[in-house]
Amino acid sequence: MKKSRAALAALALGAVLTASACAPAADQKPDAGSDEPTVLKVAAVQAPMTDVVEAAAEAIEDGYEVQLVEVADYITANTILNSGDVYANFSQHIPYMQTFNEGNDATLVGVQPVYNFVIAFYSKTLDDIADLPQGAKVAIPDDPSNTGRALKLLAANDVITLDPEVDPYSATVKDITENPKDVEFVQVPIASLNAAYEEADLVFQWPSHIKALGLTPEDDGLITELDDRFALNVVVQQKDADSEATEALKKAFTSDEVREVIEGNGTIRTAW
Repeated sequence: MKKSRAALAALALGAVLTASACAPAADQKPDAGSDEPTVLKVAAVQAPMTDVVEAAAEAIEDGYEVQLVEVADYITANTILNSGDVYANFSQHIPYMQTFNEGNDATLVGVQPVYNFVIAFYSKTLDDIADLPQGAKVAIPDDPSNTGRALKLLAANDVITLDPEVDPYSATVKDITENPKDVEFVQVPIASLNAAYEEADLVFQWPSHIKALGLTPEDDGLITELDDRFALNVVVQQKDADSEATEALKKAFTSDEVREVIEGNGTIRTAW
């Protein structure tokens, strides 16, 4: 078991690729008797995802070393994994990964659910969703998987009605059949939703992001949801799904060290 791990911090794709050019995403497994571990680079965006990766680094079995590659956004995390510049990433749920695969001819696969979290809609001015005003501005994510999730939650709370012929997880604003309050939807990347909180009447956001505003879904969410479909997964390339290195990662990401980080966070919960 390794007791210390160096973390690579890269806030742009160019920086990540420059660092990665010096070493492969996963060094070749050393010969028997060698003291050199196989280094597994794992990309993550921010805490608590980065905290989980660092905990997994402490738990990884002998013969392997986990090296955190911190990136600025979810697209970069997938782009550098798809190109082979990192071995794995821990930044997304399966629906988001599938959208990336479809749009980029990629073959990424989720190999281990690690934690789940409550998502919510928040408001700077409202205390109850029933008070949403006519013509309200509602900010939701612009990626397909999280768009559907946001609209599904609004429909479940009678803000809108979705076309019953459409899978609610795949719904878009075009699938809204009833909008009694004439809600205006503003779609932006997840990373920009905190800024939208200042202007919109209602905003959808992940707990890891909204925490920066001092808010939590449990205390401040007007409407909330916990759906195991959206548990965050360790993701690798399909060719590595059944490798020994991936098995070692799966064990490390479901270790007591990782469980301690998750249980100490308060806004997330184990998904294994």
